[in-house]
Amino acid sequence: MKPIKAGLLGIGTVGAGTFEVLRRNQEEIRRRAGRGIEIAMVADLNTARATELTQGRCKVVSDANLIVNDPDIDIVIELIGGYGLAKDLVMKAIANGKHVVTANKALLAIHGTEIFKAAQEKGVMVGFEAAVAGGIPIIKALREGLTANRIQWIAGIINGTTNFILSEMRDKGLDFQTVLAEAQRLGYAEADPTFDIEGIDAAHKVTIMSAIAFGIPVQFPKAHVEGITQLQAVDIRYAEQLGYRIKLLGITRRAEVNGRAGIELRVHPTLIPSRRLIANVEGAMNAVLVQGDAVGATLYYGKGAGAEPTASAVIADLVDIARLSAADPEHRVPHLAFQPDAMSDIPILPMEDITTSYYLRIRVADKLGVLANVTRILADATISVDAMLQKEPDEGETQTDIIILTHQTQERNVLAAIAQIERLSTVVGKVAKIRLEELS
Repeated sequence: MKPIKAGLLGIGTVGAGTFEVLRRNQEEIRRRAGRGIEIAMVADLNTARATELTQGRCKVVSDANLIVNDPDIDIVIELIGGYGLAKDLVMKAIANGKHVVTANKALLAIHGTEIFKAAQEKGVMVGFEAAVAGGIPIIKALREGLTANRIQWIAGIINGTTNFILSEMRDKGLDFQTVLAEAQRLGYAEADPTFDIEGIDAAHKVTIMSAIAFGIPVQFPKAHVEGITQLQAVDIRYAEQLGYRIKLLGITRRAEVNGRAGIELRVHPTLIPSRRLIANVEGAMNAVLVQGDAVGATLYYGKGAGAEPTASAVIADLVDIARLSAADPEHRVPHLAFQPDAMSDIPILPMEDITTSYYLRIRVADKLGVLANVTRILADATISVDAMLQKEPDEGETQTDIIILTHQTQERNVLAAIAQIERLSTVVGKVAKIRLEELS
């Protein structure tokens, strides 16, 4: 059988890794796919660099439209990024009857519903394993490996930059800005790290996983997103003393509020018991914990970024398409795991409706009755205290910290209680609030 021909849009870090891994392992890949897979064309604005990387093994062009309009190209690999030009090229490729493989989580989190609908109508496949957690095959696990399960929740460390920063803050006791500068120097963080440190990258990824897990449309605008820029080193130390570690988690969960079903979709710093495996994922590594009703908890761990780990996922999609391209479209695995006419309209819950536990750090004047006032306000808000830590003030100091861990309660209750606590004359500044998940 003749090789399937792919066109590569963008030959940056991941594109170069994809080209190299496909070249290096071409015989192994051919044996698995049942036919060869070759990159016949590469589009990149820097044609000189592209020509050097491909070593004359394929045609190099500067205009990506030459690939998406070429009748000999079967698959378009989109590695440009963003959701302007990338979306136009992907939609044009689909309209031309070409399969698409992409690592572009932002594109799918924002325009995925439109893209998958167009692909369904045209009878082509969109592979996006590389869009979430790099080389970890979490999309295939959710779409196929766990298909017998009713997924209950997912919690993931899905941004290596923020995990590296939090690991360094904990290990070295440094503040956020110092560690961010070091992460940029080492290449773990971009010159503009906003998408990573503000949680946007993780939110793109958990939005995609939520859609697959629960059979709902991708709904990134409804995700609650908090990054790590406001996290204090002191809270990491207190969490450690209490037996917890702080990670930036992407969380999506089935929930019920007032008898109605809903889906939690959120990204934020989270306290996790240090005995949990996922709490011990350090450095730039990723991990995703999935709870299914039949299988229980399953953990997926590995490199979430990098040239060859991400290329591994891109090529896995190419192999799937090579195997299934001749199959009846109705018998392929649906893009979001559920059949398109069986998607659910379960709503995404507003943050005020979510239920979890909380870590509160309250800076107070060292006076009699302060703790009693705080606990009274919590009790009035129906918030039960699970653990408490009151620090003795340092010598000469007139202020100290009270640390409180709550039992599970609704976010709206905590917000109301914090507003009252901050109005106390003995409370100094703002109350630090970090959500806590047992993940049991």
